[in-house]
Amino acid sequence: MTAAADGAAVVELVELDEAECLRLLAGHEIGRVVFTEAALPAAQPVTYLLDEEEIVFRTAGGSKLAVATRNAVVAFQVDRIDPDTRTGWTVLGVGQAYEVVVPERLADLAERIPAPWAHQSTAHTIAIPLQRLSGRRLLVVPSRDG
Repeated sequence: MTAAADGAAVVELVELDEAECLRLLAGHEIGRVVFTEAALPAAQPVTYLLDEEEIVFRTAGGSKLAVATRNAVVAFQVDRIDPDTRTGWTVLGVGQAYEVVVPERLADLAERIPAPWAHQSTAHTIAIPLQRLSGRRLLVVPSRDG
């Protein structure tokens, strides 16, 4: 039984500021790109790099993700949740994705971006400028009643 479940504490939802959202994004390398596929929402996990205020990931040539994200407004989400304590956080960024094509930037990113888990061609490097960024954290706090 968790502290929140036994009445000694409660779980509270707290909004994160932009700096904390960026810190959390910088500390992880797996997230989800949320995009539109055939007029329906779709999500795909990717390895990524936070490069200043842009999410950057690589994807295979001809993949649905590469096609769907090029010049489209997409979302990017990362979270960590502990089901035992009912605590954690989530960060959501939104921006218009574009393909990185500048050779110098591609070379720089290639040295820093995490390798994809699936061994496949990574013909496209996609960046998402974080035009909107929000986050929330679930915290255990002492019960106001106890």
